[in-house]
Formats: sequence, structure tokens, C-alpha cells
Amino acid sequence: MNSLRFISEEIVWQEVPNETSLAFLISGCPLGCKGCHSADSWKQSNGTKLCPIYLANRIALYKGLISCVLFMGGEWQEQNLLAMLKLVKEQGLKTCLYTGLELDQVSDSLLNELDYIKTGRWIAERGGLNSLTTNQRFIDLNTKQILNHLFQQVSNND
Repeated sequence: MNSLRFISEEIVWQEVPNETSLAFLISGCPLGCKGCHSADSWKQSNGTKLCPIYLANRIALYKGLISCVLFMGGEWQEQNLLAMLKLVKEQGLKTCLYTGLELDQVSDSLLNELDYIKTGRWIAERGGLNSLTTNQRFIDLNTKQILNHLFQQVSNND
């Protein structure tokens, strides 16, 4: 079995509302959405290996500073991603997955380890989470609420 690999690692504030997240852009996405801003991540062999020891060390480094770990992709390697999600949960942090799949296409095993999920393929004409016409959904899996409104800014003229 291949291991998870990541193209980038960042501390982010906007991708998961009200959370400071350690975010990993996972390589190997099989969807190939037209206009994807992360096309360099499509090839599975690109990037750095993400192993449990590395992740645990990064979580320790940011202890008290982060509240969530975000995986942008990785659901195509379910067992590897599950291991990472469980490690994050054991450290008392929240978990989030950005996927191009729809909610009913994500396994219950993964959903059970997640606090948040962004679903839906990238469709340029519909826009991302900040667009009122987006097909994507950002869901708090604990409350079942769709939180897209937290990404959308309403003009003062409205």
C-alpha cells in the first residue's frame, strides 16, 4: 500500500471557520477537476511522505497553537487517512477533510473520525465556498449544519 504524501503544509485560519488548522495538501487526487488550483498535487508520487511520526511531531510543535488538522484530500487512501485522523483525535484536536466527493460518497469510517468536511468537486463557473452559487458544502458533522455562510461576505449595500 502506498503512503500518504503531501505537497504543502501550512498553518491556516480561513479554511475551517473558528479554528487554527495545520493543513496538508495531499497528493494523488484522482478527480482532476478542470481549473483546479492544485493540479500539481494530482500525481501520487509528488511531495513528502506523511507518516504518523512526522504528524505527531508537527502536532507537538504546534501544541496550544492549533485546534484542528485539515487534510486537503487523501480519502482515496482511506486506511492511511484513517490512521492520521485517529492520531489527531488522540491529541485532542479537531479534524477536517476537504474532498471533491459528495457526502454520500465518503465512507462512514472516515466520517466518524471527522468534525468538519468540505464536499463537492471544483466547478469554476459555480465558484468555491465564498460563492452563493457554489455546489460545494462545508459541514459541521457534529451539528450537521452547513456552514457555507461563514465563508460568504455580504456587501454593506445589500
